[in-house]
Parts: sequence; structure tokens; C-alpha cells
Amino acid sequence: MTTAYFSHPDCLEHVNPPGHPEQVARLKAIDAALANPVFDGLDRRPAPLAAEETIRRAHSKAYIEALHEAVPDTGWTQLDPDTTMSPGSWNAALRAVGGVAAAVDAVLAGEVSNAFVGVRPPGHHAERAQAMGFCLFSNVAIGALHALETHGLNRVAVLDFDVHHGNGTQDVLWNESRIHFASSHQMPLFPGTGARHERGAYLQVRNVPLSAGTGSAEMQAAWDGEILPWVKDWEPELVLVSAGFDAHRADPLAGLHWTTEDFGWITHRICDLADACCGGKVVSALEGGYDLEALADSVGLHVEVLMERGA
Repeated sequence: MTTAYFSHPDCLEHVNPPGHPEQVARLKAIDAALANPVFDGLDRRPAPLAAEETIRRAHSKAYIEALHEAVPDTGWTQLDPDTTMSPGSWNAALRAVGGVAAAVDAVLAGEVSNAFVGVRPPGHHAERAQAMGFCLFSNVAIGALHALETHGLNRVAVLDFDVHHGNGTQDVLWNESRIHFASSHQMPLFPGTGARHERGAYLQVRNVPLSAGTGSAEMQAAWDGEILPWVKDWEPELVLVSAGFDAHRADPLAGLHWTTEDFGWITHRICDLADACCGGKVVSALEGGYDLEALADSVGLHVEVLMERGA
């Protein structure tokens, strides 16, 4: 068994305005890192275009159509102060959703042990009816719902270690009793959600806010002491990860002090959870991370651990 890597050149065609932190260079930096011979064993697969039926598990037909109509012929459409669409954004967004769904299919079919989905635009800020925070569709939440509806699973976990709270994931999954969503994130920080009292309609949401300056020891205590035991008690049949790398101390958009090695640690611990509950079934998808060197190094270590654990 091996680790799959899903991506697609279309994800390079989502072009934000000059100076925007969510830039094409992010994915190019990841591709360059994963070109190292240590990653020759990756099962590289193209992210397919998602079907509308798949996206509608999280977003209404009206929202999807409005977003499609907003795609410009040239230049940019501004959806909110942070979120834009360029002519290539639509297909990139479809590949992002399609890559996560295809990774879920491959892992649940036993074709691969686990998977990393290197796509953009990211997804965890996209609410049911609102694009925001660089995100168009709720990629990972859709993947979790796809696992329920297509594969008949009854218990799925979504773990989010991005420095920003996954308000979109929470919004989409708020009334879904079959999915446990857990997030650590800096607070206060955009988008302003993710307080401990936000628990979901079935108490299936667990938010663990972290103060600015939080480093390795506090992060590990939060995950080992609270998040991972809570999820393990749920005994998920699949673990999905919103893998944001902007908690890195070098990231320009936030103030946590994680190191590259911390992303290796958290990947091992998530794999430990998956080994205990669901035969190691993990699907991880790219969210944030805006210092290119830190992003490339951290994703490289994340994928290296997935390969080691999936071998």
C-alpha cells in the first residue's frame, strides 16, 4: 500500500490579484518539494472535476450557479475583501472538490493507505451560501459528506489544524450528527468564530482556541489532551484533515509559533488515531500556509509521514 497525491494543473489557473497571499506560487512550491526523489513512491493521480451533485451536498444549486456566473472573462471578480475569482477559478475549484472526493474513494476502496490532496483554492472558510477567506467551496466538508452518502459510512471525523478557524466546515456540518469536527486555531483572529461554546447541533463540534505565541508544548497538549481523545471515543471510520500550515512561526498572516517538526508530530498523531479506529484511513487536503519556504518544508514532512505510515 502507498500514499496517493491528488493535484491538477488547473489549480494553477486560479490567479488572485498581485500581492494576494493565496498565490499560484504556493502550489508551485509544494510541487517542487514533492519532486524530491524521496517522494518517488507517491501514487500521483489527477484531481477530477467534481460533479454538481457532489458539491450540492454542501452548497445550494443557487449558490453554485451564482458563483459560476461570477467567473470573469478577464481580470478578477471580487467576492469579498479577501476572495476573488479569475477566469481559471471555476475549474480549479471543481478540481479541489473533485480531488478530495476522489481521494476518499481511493482510500475507502483500499487502493491506497492514505492520501494528500494538493489543490487550491482552499475550502474551510466557504460557508453554505458564502465564499470567503480565499475559499469558494467547502472542499473537506464535501469530502466527508461524500463518504457518508456514497460509501455508506456512519462516523467520519474532520480535523483542522489550520491557524484560522474552519468556519465554513463548521457551518456546513453544524447539523450533521454523523461527522465530528475538531479544530485548533489562533484566537482572536480571522474569521472570529471557533469559540469553545460553539458545539454543533449534536455536540459534535470541538473548538480549541490557542493564544497568539502558542508553541509546540501547548499545541501538543491541546491535541493529545483534548482533541484526539475526544475524536478517538467517536471511533471514526475515516479521518479527513484540513491541513493548513499557517500556524508555522514564519507565516505572515498569524501569530502561532509552530515549527516544521510540529507538523510532522501532528501527522503522526493523526495517523495513530486512524490506525486505532479505521485501519489508517486518512485523507488530508491543503488549506492555508503563506510563507513559501515554510509551506514547502511543512507539506514535505506531512507527506513524508503519511508515506511512512501508509507503507
